[in-house]
Amino acid sequence: MAPFSRRFFFGGCAAAYPLLAQSGRESLSRQIDKLLAGFEGKLWLYAKNLDTGAEFGLRPDERVRTASTIKLPILCSLFDLVAAGKVRWDEKLTLHEDDKISGSGVLHEFSDGTQLSVRDVAHVMIVVSDNTATNLILDRITADAVNDYLDRIGLKATRSLRKVRGDGTALKPPSGMSKASLLPENKPYGLGVTTTREMVTLLEMIERGKVVSPDASKEIVAILKRQQYKDGIGRRRGDDVASKSGSLDALRSDVGIIYLPTSRLAMAATVDDMPKVDYSPDNAGEILIANVTERLVAELG
Repeated sequence: MAPFSRRFFFGGCAAAYPLLAQSGRESLSRQIDKLLAGFEGKLWLYAKNLDTGAEFGLRPDERVRTASTIKLPILCSLFDLVAAGKVRWDEKLTLHEDDKISGSGVLHEFSDGTQLSVRDVAHVMIVVSDNTATNLILDRITADAVNDYLDRIGLKATRSLRKVRGDGTALKPPSGMSKASLLPENKPYGLGVTTTREMVTLLEMIERGKVVSPDASKEIVAILKRQQYKDGIGRRRGDDVASKSGSLDALRSDVGIIYLPTSRLAMAATVDDMPKVDYSPDNAGEILIANVTERLVAELG
């Protein structure tokens, strides 16, 4: 018999889904409302227990800016291209001075002309969210190839739109534009666009071994577990998280799988429209995501 599935959604979605018992739904709803009381910004959220089917959503199908969380779909599409023989893991990419951009990562410290394998570049793209590495990968495979892959696996709202421009201290002109970036509806989203539900769908596919192959999916999880920026979902979860985060001046986002003693909880959260620019670990959006994570673990885990 399939496990009992609890589903509850807010922000205009509730009528389309069977709900948890009223007391449970209201309890989690009230807890999230309390966390949002007085918070300056907006929250988009979707979470699913991959073992029980229990779900929670707050505007889960509204499109949001990805920031660096788009690097996860880029990684998955790269695995697909390697499996198809179109890219090799040991293939060398050459880093030039003009490739270097500001923001997160380490490759901007490497010498002009340094050669790195595709595998190494892909790893630092995720583990330290390296912006230069991301652009080297997109130069090799293109954002359009990422979107073609997303179409094939049914993620129609998630789009890679262009290469990373750097941070606010030294922005480069937009480049590496995908066809999707030219659509008027995608202009506000910058690097990429997604929904919290689609990010959780991708995480579930990875965890169930359905991204490229079981071995590829297992390797993707291992890379996500080594990701160094754990101020949101992983803030109080220790090593039991496989995640990818993102940040912009007004935004914090995080997507990941939390490995609990008896179940696995996949979640995606985006906080945007925050008025204060704060890149410290105690950014209000990071704290909110961490607090929301604890409530979701308590109620859905």
